[in-house]
Amino acid sequence: MNRDLSATPRLTEPIATWSRLIEAMLDAVWLVDAAALRVVAANHAAGELMAMTPAELVGKAVLELAATPEDLCFWGEVAQGLVDQIESETLVMSADGTTKAVTRRVSRVQGSGDGAFYVVVLHDRSAQVKVERELEGVAADLRATLESTRDGILVTDLAGRIRNFNQRFAALWQIPPELLGQREDDAVLEWMRRSVVDPSAYMRRLAAIDEATMLQASDVLRLHSGTAIERVTMLQCMRGRPIGRVYSFHDITEKLEANRRIETLSYTDALTGLPNRRLLADRVEVALAQARRDGTPFALLFLNLDHFNHVNETLGRVFGDRVLRDVAERIRGCVRQVDTVARLGGDEFVVLANNADDHGAESAAWRVMDALKQPFTQGGMSFTVTASVGISLYPNDGTGLDELVRRADAAMRDVKLAGRAGFRFHRPRPEGDDEHSRLRSRMKLDHAMRLALVQGRFRLHYQPQVDLRSGAVVGAEALIRWRDPELGEIAPGEFIPVAEESGFIVSIGAWVLQCAITQAAAWAAAGRAMTVSVNVSAVQFQQPGFVDGVAAALREARLPPQWLELELTESILIQDAQDAMLRLQALAQLGVKLAIDDFGTGYSSLAYLKRVPVGRLKIDRSFVSGLPTEESDAAIVQAIIHMGRALRLQIVAEGVETEAQRQFLQDAGCDLFQGWLYAPPLDVAAFEARVSA
Repeated sequence: MNRDLSATPRLTEPIATWSRLIEAMLDAVWLVDAAALRVVAANHAAGELMAMTPAELVGKAVLELAATPEDLCFWGEVAQGLVDQIESETLVMSADGTTKAVTRRVSRVQGSGDGAFYVVVLHDRSAQVKVERELEGVAADLRATLESTRDGILVTDLAGRIRNFNQRFAALWQIPPELLGQREDDAVLEWMRRSVVDPSAYMRRLAAIDEATMLQASDVLRLHSGTAIERVTMLQCMRGRPIGRVYSFHDITEKLEANRRIETLSYTDALTGLPNRRLLADRVEVALAQARRDGTPFALLFLNLDHFNHVNETLGRVFGDRVLRDVAERIRGCVRQVDTVARLGGDEFVVLANNADDHGAESAAWRVMDALKQPFTQGGMSFTVTASVGISLYPNDGTGLDELVRRADAAMRDVKLAGRAGFRFHRPRPEGDDEHSRLRSRMKLDHAMRLALVQGRFRLHYQPQVDLRSGAVVGAEALIRWRDPELGEIAPGEFIPVAEESGFIVSIGAWVLQCAITQAAAWAAAGRAMTVSVNVSAVQFQQPGFVDGVAAALREARLPPQWLELELTESILIQDAQDAMLRLQALAQLGVKLAIDDFGTGYSSLAYLKRVPVGRLKIDRSFVSGLPTEESDAAIVQAIIHMGRALRLQIVAEGVETEAQRQFLQDAGCDLFQGWLYAPPLDVAAFEARVSA
């Protein structure tokens, strides 16, 4: 079939309509008249790709734009009526003479009447091709690097699939060349499993590593061949995100054999096999010598298990000893090769974190706490063991083992006083600020709180919650305030932790809930109905009569339950998850709204989160404060918003103080915000005046 390529382009549909359609597309797009094979419309992306304006493209014959023999052949076949569509990778020549790699897709579209045209979509692959070439060079360098080391190296992705290895790895594990040549990952991994003396422990450890994505660990493996291998597990990241793991294997057979007897006889704890205080002192002396020589910092982490005496008293010391051995194994499994884990006695452990500043010490503390939070199983029982951790740093907190241990111990005791299951750095105290004086201060504050509730000195302020799209105030968060005649204005951050530790938070929480519901009912009766949010502590939430108390307060105030929202922390969701789920479902059946406060600062299982009947996630102010300039904060906020969208939850941002923050949140798709940009927490009169303004 012959076609007149010089004929005037024609389309039965208005060209303007198609032009507007293709202009909305991100890729370069031409519309080609099917009869004349000439461009009748092009978007700006096409102009940028071809280095000419869309108007210059219009009217050109597609054969003039063909840059490869394949293109000439294709359009020749189109002219003969042999083909109607194609999708392939090809090249285009732009007007400035540069060649660009593209993915091209051509489809014939039938218009109304007899008119038809081809839609040519060109996706620019230039950047991708450049990256691929750079990656080829990097891969060559990586191969040379892998083969130059004396250690065996194995690189896997997060799913355990083998991505790279060197020949030293194959030699250490005595893997047959034909097995590696087949590229059968499962067969290689099975060979490794069968090569170790204890396959079960080996697989359990791999499972633990897989579960703790950020874990960096060091393990010793013994093979049936008699070889002892040290395996160091490191996380491999790209652009701040984990993409795989690198395992290095070092033959330490001779080293272990030479030191085994000495370590066993005099430097290890008999129960756990960990270094004892004597070996810890030696390791600290080495760390001190290195620090004096080259300024290398180090830290001591002093761990004391929380309420461990309950285990011994209820289950016996034999059971308790087994738990201590499990604890020791977990701590040892989550520290680096260069670190030392020691047991001082009882339920006290010390981690010497070599070459670690405050950030390194904090990272080590998080790893230890993450390792311990996983349930323990002994004698058919499952239970949780937590630890309080105090941290001291050399040289700021001491110049010897005794001084560093003493100050780390003091920091650990501060954690105990603050509620346990956390960590804290040693902080120098003013002269006379000892533990007894601090205890007296807490007792005084606790007594003043109890008087304040009886004498009506607490008050509620309300911070508006604003719709980012309309700018309307759609809710308010109730926040407690307290001014004491003797102590002055006391921030919630001072008295709330004391109230939680003493249990008085239950009474305070009940007062806040009652007052907030009463105020919400008054606004609703005055025609200003809006959602009032109330923070609920974990201690208050876990009270047996909490749900009934909420229902009774709503009935007494005659407030429809949809105007009350309870804000819960992530910790509430993970403590006794089954009981928490029942309470949440009961609250949802009442019609009360539920939100997760300070989202992103705790621990949440996404699988659990999608099952709980919450309607909102509140982004913690710590992530909002760095917007929009802090890349990490921006990425976290966007991730939370996207996740909330996927779970069909509203997103509320706290602590918004600048217009730039508000604009970023609006552009990212956040629903509501609260913060000083609109208004600080206000008393009732000021709140009503601000909302009515």
